[in-house]
Amino acid sequence: MTLTRRKALTLIGGGTVLAATGTIGGCSAITTPNTAIRPWALAGEYDDPRLNALSFALLAPNPHNLQPWQVRLEGSNGLTLMRDSTKALPETDPLDRQIFIGLGCFIEQMELAAGAAGYRTKVKLFPEGPRGPVAYAALAPGGKADPLAAQILKRGSCKEPFEDRAVPADLANQLELLADIYTDPAEVAQLRKLTIDAWMVETMTPRTMQESVDLMRMGKAEINANPDGIDLGGAYMEGLMLAGLLSREILSDPDSKGFKQGLKMYHDMLMATPAYAVITTKGNSRADQIAAGRRWLRLNLATTGMGLSLHPVSQALQEYPEMKAHYAQAHQTLATKGQTVQMLGRLGYGPATQRTPRWPLETKLIDA
Repeated sequence: MTLTRRKALTLIGGGTVLAATGTIGGCSAITTPNTAIRPWALAGEYDDPRLNALSFALLAPNPHNLQPWQVRLEGSNGLTLMRDSTKALPETDPLDRQIFIGLGCFIEQMELAAGAAGYRTKVKLFPEGPRGPVAYAALAPGGKADPLAAQILKRGSCKEPFEDRAVPADLANQLELLADIYTDPAEVAQLRKLTIDAWMVETMTPRTMQESVDLMRMGKAEINANPDGIDLGGAYMEGLMLAGLLSREILSDPDSKGFKQGLKMYHDMLMATPAYAVITTKGNSRADQIAAGRRWLRLNLATTGMGLSLHPVSQALQEYPEMKAHYAQAHQTLATKGQTVQMLGRLGYGPATQRTPRWPLETKLIDA
């Protein structure tokens, strides 16, 4: 039964699932975009094991919530994963590196979900070459559940200030299996300055800031109608919009009060960071980027299981001219010669996060 497969993910390790129609962090149910977060409730409710695994995979983290994946079912047990080329960040991710990291997160979450349901997954990357489909996967009985799968429905990216509380050394040591963890106060202060400086470059460069503004979905109606991009919802945000204090025009104007308040809020959030997590790869091929995404997803699930919060702050890793100095500093600080820093994230104890909007699985299937 599909219910049993769903319970395999929610009950391994004794986890529980928040109701998709409830409230998180005080957000009023009246302003909750229930249509856009319904895919979280539907995950695991499919009879086809491929659809079952994909329904969890589409909940994976990805840059600016673009959800850059499309899938074609093949035969009775296969599927082909393709990148949706219309989902891109040409200003802040001109080489599509972050897009492929997001696709790596998708692949890893798909495998974890399949394993929890008793299926093993064989994945072949770029079966038709680097310009073709991203991966071909085949599912077969005999998979085993990974304990990390229990965290899939609880995972999130916490974009709030973290508590003034150190990450315990024993937890940091466990996470070192997946990433480089920085907890030393002097190193943390250096990385905090780097993330703030790089974020300011992105924010004060009109074309890169506008890319984010154009992807903002403002209020319940917009989020439900277009559940990708950056969602700005909840009772507080909706109140600001109704009062005329929050709009795309305001967020695009560095001289506006709303823009300046946004700067302060984000600055305060970045300052409230006790530790950082970094993922590097030996090279920077598409396969390396996908591998980095798979590791980031596992790191995100592992931190969730530990009660920690994780939030990507990778502006310094972006490859556009204005970021060149910070990119060089990040690599000088965080990598050895020849390595690429693929992900940089804040790590600490933060509040619960609201579920991120997602397109329904059916909209991501080709020839379905």
